[in-house]
Amino acid sequence: MLTACLNGSRRPGEHPAVPLTPAQLAEAGAQAVAAGAHALHVHPRDDRGDETLDARHVDAVVAAVRAAAPGVVTGVTTGAWIAPDPEARLGAVRSWHVLPDVVSVNWHEPGAERVADALLSRGTGVEAGLWDVEAARFFVRGPLAGSCCRILLEPMEPSVSAALGTAERMLDLVAPLGVPIQLHGCERTTWPVLASAARQGFEVRIGLEDVLLLPDGTPAAGNADLVAAAVAVIDGSAVS
Repeated sequence: MLTACLNGSRRPGEHPAVPLTPAQLAEAGAQAVAAGAHALHVHPRDDRGDETLDARHVDAVVAAVRAAAPGVVTGVTTGAWIAPDPEARLGAVRSWHVLPDVVSVNWHEPGAERVADALLSRGTGVEAGLWDVEAARFFVRGPLAGSCCRILLEPMEPSVSAALGTAERMLDLVAPLGVPIQLHGCERTTWPVLASAARQGFEVRIGLEDVLLLPDGTPAAGNADLVAAAVAVIDGSAVS
């Protein structure tokens, strides 16, 4: 499965095609799906363009993206940088009316298990975001390890070798759970990690959240451009 991560924490000045509003995210999502994406991951923004977990904005974004890409899995984040107080994050996810299909929860963040449990109790799938080996250890020892619909291996090291090394150590811990795994890098590690993930048969993701450049180093026109390039990498991995 290929997920298009449409905007993340990117600011408008970082790339002219970063989608922020519900309408922009809906259009970018539909284009990404047409280019080959199977799922969409978005970071809702408020009226100032800042990331938010507020129900009014989350509801509007999820509804708009769903309408533009019907039947496509739509997910959002609960990153603690948006709402550092665990109680605020917990209250936010409990207030959403238009529930995403899946929500990513970063397991190293305070209150992660409570936020995940609240989402699961509402029938929303949880993607466990694991940034390092310690987070992976904490996750596999916890009560929700078998309840999440996906494990996101997200090594943050800036070098490809270090990122892949961390991913391998995390994989040793989580593979026995039998939960679907998505592996991705960021910035300079994005394309090498995506190629490695495809060769290993893992789910992958691509989009302006992770990288602004195509595999050849030229600027991507937008999310659909990145998705099309990812499809080519995946197809190449399948035949190599």
